[in-house]
Amino acid sequence: MAIGKVPGSESDLDEEGIFAEINITPLTDIFLVLLIIFMVTSSVIADAGARSGMRVNLPKGATKEVNPGSKDVTVAIGSDGKMMVDGKIVDGTELARLFAEAKGRDPSTQIIVHADESTAHGRVVSVMELAKTAGLSRLAISTRKAR
Repeated sequence: MAIGKVPGSESDLDEEGIFAEINITPLTDIFLVLLIIFMVTSSVIADAGARSGMRVNLPKGATKEVNPGSKDVTVAIGSDGKMMVDGKIVDGTELARLFAEAKGRDPSTQIIVHADESTAHGRVVSVMELAKTAGLSRLAISTRKAR
């Protein structure tokens, strides 16, 4: 609220009055800054590696699309062989435990492997074997579209 002369009272220069005027320019500036921040962070969150927590260079392939559901488990394997699930680095025993929990929640859980194209083939096979040992038979390997 601003304090100043009441509009239209120039004849009485000594009297001051209160008038209500809301300046929305600073409020608009704040909202625009917040909008930009949310747009930038949402594009980072929506990145392809956000589901598994690790950015990997997927091999090229031309197969059908598999859309991960909320119950599916995505395992990322980096070029160094480290495995990550939901942004946490896991080892083989922890991965086997996660697969067993997923099987307990829903036997039709799908395991999606995001493996870097330079990852050793044996590492991918070992993850798939852990899933099969836990009783999960729906397995998928992520690829990027061949151009």
